[in-house]
Amino acid sequence: MAMDASQRITALDAVSTDSTTLFRVTNGSGDEQEALLVATESTDDERTISCWLNYCQHLTHIKIDKGTGAPMRDGELVCANHGAYFDADSGVCTYGPCEGAYLTDLEVTVADGDVYLTDDEFTYVGAGPIDDDDDLTSTSNVEF
Repeated sequence: MAMDASQRITALDAVSTDSTTLFRVTNGSGDEQEALLVATESTDDERTISCWLNYCQHLTHIKIDKGTGAPMRDGELVCANHGAYFDADSGVCTYGPCEGAYLTDLEVTVADGDVYLTDDEFTYVGAGPIDDDDDLTSTSNVEF
């Protein structure tokens, strides 16, 4: 199956199992959002790629990947602000203030060694974070 080259996110080998790969998408409204890729190793040494919108379910203005890769621990994404853990494969919060909530997933496909965005609701914009000069992401665990 031929993939749309404009929807290519990155090479499969560039997606780490120790962190995340950040990129930008738009939906039907034209507003840019951040999404992240995460790779996990399955039992047969195959990589599984998951894709999620880049925000914590506890407080949705908090980014999981702040631009340098999200922390990971034992196959889970960690929200550094709240200590929430999200299963990298299913997106379910397994621990923290939003336990039981799910990250918002985007459909991706791996073909010929590359990762493509194949979600009908989103269009790939580019690599890296949104450059909006408005950092709403705190580095503190204190909420006001």
